[in-house]
Amino acid sequence: MPQRFPRRPGLARAPGLLLALSALLSACTLPSAAPEAPAPPRRRPRRPPAPPARAAPALRPVEAEPQAPATQMQPRAPGPVGHMLAHADRVRSLSAADLSAEVARLNDAAGSASNDPTLLMQQAIALAQTRNAADLARALGLMQRVAADNSETGRALQPLARLLVARYQEQRRVEDERDRQGQQLKDAQRRIDQLNDRLEALRAIERSFGRPAPANGTPRAPHAPQ
Repeated sequence: MPQRFPRRPGLARAPGLLLALSALLSACTLPSAAPEAPAPPRRRPRRPPAPPARAAPALRPVEAEPQAPATQMQPRAPGPVGHMLAHADRVRSLSAADLSAEVARLNDAAGSASNDPTLLMQQAIALAQTRNAADLARALGLMQRVAADNSETGRALQPLARLLVARYQEQRRVEDERDRQGQQLKDAQRRIDQLNDRLEALRAIERSFGRPAPANGTPRAPHAPQ
C-alpha cells in the first residue's frame, strides 16, 4: 500500500496563491506594450473657389395692355410730299372732263397765289395728264419754278420737283420723237399717193394707145393725164 504523507494545513491554498503570485510577477517583469501612434489625418483635395453669385435681375411688372398716350395713337399727318403724291394719284384717275375742270380750278387758284409752290406743283401735275404737247411744256416750266423755290415749302418739295422735271423732259422728248415720226409717216404716205396718181395716169395713156381707130379714119387723140 502506498504510504500517505500527512497534508500540511498551509498547502491547501497553494494553487490559488501561486497563480496570483505568478500573475503579479508577470505584470511587473513584462514591458508594457507601447501605444499605437494615431494615423495621420487624410488631406482632402482643395476645391477651386466658387464664382461669385450674380445678382438676379430685377423683375418688372408686365402690363397686359400697355397704355399709350392719345397723341401716339393718332396717325402722323403727311407732309407736303405726301399731300402732293395723294393729289397726283387723284388726278391720274380723273376722266377727261373732270381733268379739264381740275385744270381750270387750279389755274384760277394759281392766279391769286402765283408764288405758292404747292399750287404750282399741283397745276403742273394736272397739266401733264392732259397728253397735250403745249400743256406738257407749260407743266415743265411750272415744275422748274418749284425746283428753284427756296422757301420752306419749296425746299421740302424740291426733291420731288427735280424728279418730275426729269420725267417731264423725258416725256417731252418721247412725244416730240413720236410727233416727228408721225409727220414723216404722213409725208411718206403723201408721196406714195402722188406716185399712185402718176402711175394711174400712165396706165390710162397706155390703154388709150391700144384702142381701135374710129371708122372715119381720124386718129383719136389720147387722153391727157389728169
